[in-house]
Amino acid sequence: MGIEVHLFMNMMNGLVWGLIIALIALGLVLIFGLIKILNISHGEFYMLGAIFGWYLIQYTQNFWLALVLSPLLVAAIGLFIEWGILRPTEDKPIKTLIVTLGISLILQYTVYWFYGGSPQRIVEPFQYHLTLFGSGYSGYRIFVAILSMAVIALLGLFLQKTRIGLWIRAVKQDQEMAIAVGIPTKKVIMITFALGSFLAALGGILAAPIFSVDFLMGLEILPTAFMVVIIGGPGNLMGALGASILIAELEGISSVFVSPTISRVLSLVLMSIVLLKRPEGIFSRARR
Repeated sequence: MGIEVHLFMNMMNGLVWGLIIALIALGLVLIFGLIKILNISHGEFYMLGAIFGWYLIQYTQNFWLALVLSPLLVAAIGLFIEWGILRPTEDKPIKTLIVTLGISLILQYTVYWFYGGSPQRIVEPFQYHLTLFGSGYSGYRIFVAILSMAVIALLGLFLQKTRIGLWIRAVKQDQEMAIAVGIPTKKVIMITFALGSFLAALGGILAAPIFSVDFLMGLEILPTAFMVVIIGGPGNLMGALGASILIAELEGISSVFVSPTISRVLSLVLMSIVLLKRPEGIFSRARR
């Protein structure tokens, strides 16, 4: 396989991976935009999406059922965590960081207790391959890209066209004013946290047939999600989408020429430059 084909395949993989990262990062950005906390446990919702999917497939032998049920189960857990654990600390950033770190560790080692430490694989639900430049490319990865784009588009429509979406945008813009006009702010925050958890879990179950499934996979994805938030701009949903694809493509293309470790270093260098030169994010409008 020539370098041109290898480069094209890595660009395709980068697009697919970037869209999966976008699902995870959009959930993180939604939560940060409303309650201004960096949810350290967000990566564990991605991990739970894959783990629940693995268990559901073992019992039902149906990937599509797992694809629907796993994110819903994680969204329910997100509802409980926001309502029962995080709500008393949401206006205390340091305490919230400590609490979400504790939630992350509890979820990791609870999964380790039941699931074990050995990575598992989920078989792709269909084995169709496309021929691109004389080489086969997984049809499942194309499906992941299309579904991810559809979900992101539906998220945009939900935020723009529905009453709850309007409430979410209002609470994000001015929480005190939203309370004054009668918007049920606590309910909006709970729904948003569940929605963010759902998106992360959906990314997890979609990624499971591509990567291995293990109890530490959330810990591995979290730094990338935070890089996306920083590069795209805190609270910027379109910025998160652009930054996700930018980082994935940067690492995918550069890995053709250098080692994966150096590729990750390049992403960290980009993040550092953005923090120094444009802390509001490269996809945010310039400050006047």
